[in-house]
Amino acid sequence: MTQVLFDYTRQDAEGASCTAHAWAKVPAPLTPSQRATLKARAAALLKARNAVLVAHYYVDGDLQDLALETGGIVSDSLEMARFGRDHEAQTLIVAGVRFMGESAKILSPEKRVLMPDLDATCSLDLGCPADEFAAFCDAHPDRKVVVYANTSAAVKARADWMVTSSCALEIVAELKAKGEKILWAPDRHLGRYIQEQTGADMLMWNGACIVHDEFKGLELDLLSEQHPDAMILVHPESPKSVVDKAHVVGSTSALIKAVVEGKAQEYIVATDNGILHRMRQLAPGKTLIEAPTAGNSATCKSCAHCPWMAMNGLQGVIDCLEQGQGEIQIDEPVRIKALGCIERMLDFTAALKARTAGMKTGIGAA
Repeated sequence: MTQVLFDYTRQDAEGASCTAHAWAKVPAPLTPSQRATLKARAAALLKARNAVLVAHYYVDGDLQDLALETGGIVSDSLEMARFGRDHEAQTLIVAGVRFMGESAKILSPEKRVLMPDLDATCSLDLGCPADEFAAFCDAHPDRKVVVYANTSAAVKARADWMVTSSCALEIVAELKAKGEKILWAPDRHLGRYIQEQTGADMLMWNGACIVHDEFKGLELDLLSEQHPDAMILVHPESPKSVVDKAHVVGSTSALIKAVVEGKAQEYIVATDNGILHRMRQLAPGKTLIEAPTAGNSATCKSCAHCPWMAMNGLQGVIDCLEQGQGEIQIDEPVRIKALGCIERMLDFTAALKARTAGMKTGIGAA
């Protein structure tokens, strides 16, 4: 099926999408002593404030460790959404990027949601302005609107479904089975992959992740020649030339599972290198190799780390808890509209999990 892309006007190097501004705010490296002091202070504050830390796999390893050590979670965006909704804590500290904090607030309006840095955003979110997306939707009223989690609350408010990379295939396949045509936003690579896998009629927004878009198929071939026995793990936000070489294509949690359960000794990992921290913890005896984002002449062979994820730091968590900075606020009409598409996804994935468990135990089997 032919892919159709809707072009938006990309910001230039001086615009809001420039990552130089984000890199300038990355916290300075910590000494071991500073790290221990800040972690202890943040842990004490989380307990005192009845708060829980919810961290994405791509943020700094110190934050991942702090979350796990204090009863929080390190996970992909789907599990972050579930965990924040269901946890008893009245304050959620979301270490990730802004759309993750917004999703937490949409699901838990009665809770206080704070982020280490509200400027930590996402190229997919920036590249899908709500007003332009609304016009796109208005021009195609016959299509079900399916948006990736990496979008603003305002964009989600226009959607019928929100999906993450861990459930997008199943949800789109279900919609196709019902005869629905789909309007998809914003990641064109993920959309293309889903379209190829499901055969669904999908009209695409033209967006991309600045991290995954940089992986190189040719360089991956050269790296594979050096490591012929390595299993290649790829996130579906990557270009087709990279996805086509993968042994496993999946979400962050799926890629971690592949390393933990895989029989190979070496793994080439094509996603944000923040994930390597958790992979090394869960599979300490295995060799992890970063997939290339540039050629031999480049100063950085693999630069696969989101500059906005890198803005999250221990001091930011402390500032959230001590000063109340970084609070997520969403207008109630927007929150209510956005809530529907997220709850629809959560209900679908819960039902899918129950069906899968039933099939394994024989319950409900034909």
